[in-house]
Amino acid sequence: MTVMAERPTANGTEPHSFEALLGVLDELDVPDGYQAEIIRGNIVVSPWSKGYYLDVMELVCEQLRPHLPEEHRISYGPFLYVFPGVERAYGPDIHVGHRSISRSTSNHLDGEALSFVAELTSPSTRDDDRTDKVEVYGRAGIPVYLLLDMQEEQATVFWTPSAKGYESRCTRPFGEKLPIPEPFDCLLDTEGFGAP
Repeated sequence: MTVMAERPTANGTEPHSFEALLGVLDELDVPDGYQAEIIRGNIVVSPWSKGYYLDVMELVCEQLRPHLPEEHRISYGPFLYVFPGVERAYGPDIHVGHRSISRSTSNHLDGEALSFVAELTSPSTRDDDRTDKVEVYGRAGIPVYLLLDMQEEQATVFWTPSAKGYESRCTRPFGEKLPIPEPFDCLLDTEGFGAP
């Protein structure tokens, strides 16, 4: 289930700025088991992932860690990356960036400083992961976006970011190896990514 909060308004007719939405997001009392993001001008609250998603996230991190650019870190967890130019704020399932990204007291991290993101779809977030996030991550210049479609059991890697999203993509069913392009330049083994 996804809950969408209407965009807050100042006088009932005019929307607040993106910064105001971030403030509302910071103050939002999200129920246990849910996370909140800003997608297309709305605060979207969706349930946390299924248990086995943790195994998949750890498998991705373990395989990519030896191929990270110098001074980059790979992690998963509830961190909010903001994209002010397109008024989006996402909490990607897996994220890679230079260690300097986290040297901040803010809980709004710079999305354009990321070098890799991965999203594991759920029924409530699948459409946004496959459309809005492809465009936003590509326009932000993030070199690699990995989309793990947990419902279709297939992995798609996007690269060559552009003003329209990404110009290149490759899809493989779970169980096969997927080439992850520069700056990682490795094969991701998707064996064990499917539901138990």
